[in-house]
Amino acid sequence: MRHPPRSNLCGTAKYEKSNPTMNDEPLRLLADGMLGRLAKWLRLLGYDTAYDNTAADPELARRARLEGRVLLTRDHQLSNRRGLRALLIRSERLEEQVQEVQDALGPPPRPPFSRCAVCNGVLEPVSPAEVADRVPPYVLKTQSEFHRCLGCDRIYWPGSHLEGMRNQMEKFETWEPNDS
Repeated sequence: MRHPPRSNLCGTAKYEKSNPTMNDEPLRLLADGMLGRLAKWLRLLGYDTAYDNTAADPELARRARLEGRVLLTRDHQLSNRRGLRALLIRSERLEEQVQEVQDALGPPPRPPFSRCAVCNGVLEPVSPAEVADRVPPYVLKTQSEFHRCLGCDRIYWPGSHLEGMRNQMEKFETWEPNDS
């Protein structure tokens, strides 16, 4: 399924790949409460994606403006608020939602698995010795690569779930960008 052209992107300052003045700004996103699953996967793909499932529309709009974020929403009225950069997500399917974001905003600015899926913090590499008291002994014996979230201090390592996550990401990447 092809998605509508970038006209889904609303607001006075459109964040489009073809707009060089906007591309100089760091790409920062804010997903509303209806898009939690999308927010998690955008983080895993490398997008700076804040998520708030408790804020009312006025608070989401205020936060997006204050933090210089593009608001991702399925709410037509919210996406059309004056002075708000917003991307109206039309699809209910995760793969199509990711494609809508990529079509409108371009590829992620960071590599996959460089952000915390829980808090959106940046991950930094750490040595096994630094996490020896924070991971199960079996993990310490079988893994040599660890990352720590600078935001929430969670520890990550490439466990058995990684293959499933990579398979899901490949589904996202098989879609061709909509350049219309």
